[in-house]
Amino acid sequence: MGTVIVTYKIFPEDIVENFDNLKKEIDGKLPRNSSISGYGEEPVAFGLKALLVQVRFPEDQTGLVDEFESEIGQIKGVSQVQTLMVRRSSR
Repeated sequence: MGTVIVTYKIFPEDIVENFDNLKKEIDGKLPRNSSISGYGEEPVAFGLKALLVQVRFPEDQTGLVDEFESEIGQIKGVSQVQTLMVRRSSR
């Protein structure tokens, strides 16, 4: 069974120096049988950075990609969430 790998771009409401608290909240919202593959940061403008999150979801469970995006968007301090890339992996 394969997995679906999704990259999300998360924009904070304000300038954030450290994304550690947001990462912990995202980890807590992770669906069962899913995992975080990695985090990154991307400069946006004027000191504002976006958090990049790569998540692995089981291929056989539908709706997880959109559901997780909605969950992230409800976290306090998150302004916007974008799904950047969705791809399938056989591993």
